[in-house]
Amino acid sequence: MSVKHPIISVTGSSGAGTTSVKRTFEQIFRRENINAAYIEGDSFHRYDRAEMRVKMAEEAKNGNKHFSHFSAETNLLEKLEATFKSYGETGTGEVRTYVHDAREAEMHNCEPGRFTPWKSIPEKTDLLFYEGLHGAVKTDKVNVARFADMKIGVVPVINLEWIQKLHRDRDTRGYTTEAVTDTILRRMPDYVNYICPQFIETDINFQRVPTVDTSNPFIARSIPTAGESMVVIRFRNPRGIDFPYLLSMIQGSFMSRANSIVIHGGNMDLAMQLILTPMILQLVERKKRS
Repeated sequence: MSVKHPIISVTGSSGAGTTSVKRTFEQIFRRENINAAYIEGDSFHRYDRAEMRVKMAEEAKNGNKHFSHFSAETNLLEKLEATFKSYGETGTGEVRTYVHDAREAEMHNCEPGRFTPWKSIPEKTDLLFYEGLHGAVKTDKVNVARFADMKIGVVPVINLEWIQKLHRDRDTRGYTTEAVTDTILRRMPDYVNYICPQFIETDINFQRVPTVDTSNPFIARSIPTAGESMVVIRFRNPRGIDFPYLLSMIQGSFMSRANSIVIHGGNMDLAMQLILTPMILQLVERKKRS
């Protein structure tokens, strides 16, 4: 953790909704005139798209049916830890971008499915913002979590997470339902071993729970809307959280446990603004005082 160069980490599985949470942070940063440096978890994958296909085929041929992007083996976790550590100490570090599609390819002058060259994070940013799979990961070799000052988990219940992934990958990436289902099954051991344990380390978890039937996510015709959901917000350390204020400001909210508040899904952005804005400003104020 760093007073002079704070780091905010948003972590969650593929299809969990971390990108939507990132947009809320961007709104707060713009409103509060905070100059943030951004890094994406995808940029720390070990293999580009073509290399991953080859490696996956090799592993499958050798009997490994669970080779996935979720594991330590397929990610540069030591590099991610070093980037967090470097930014916390100096305010800079090495980053790159994974180019997902043609639009990003034009922006970065790089083919889709490839990485841009490594470059230094610009100096004099107010904080570092990470969004991806491994923002609070701990293994026997790395401890990324210890370098983040604010760790946010985005954790929809598993059936909803699968529905979101199915619709995203089919609608925007052109995959079949069968292909996405195979990916979910292949990733399951790494999901259990590398994704789930991170939510013990996170400071706040936002878990969306649908209030409609999602018992078979693989045939769901649509993603449950915010209006068809509730959100459980869990604080690892509830000290200093003004629950009476949040309950008064967020209509229909209630406490389910001493460290958890439940809200209507349509109020998630409001809740994030109310909860996260003072925490972000506190990080920036500590930086200024230092």
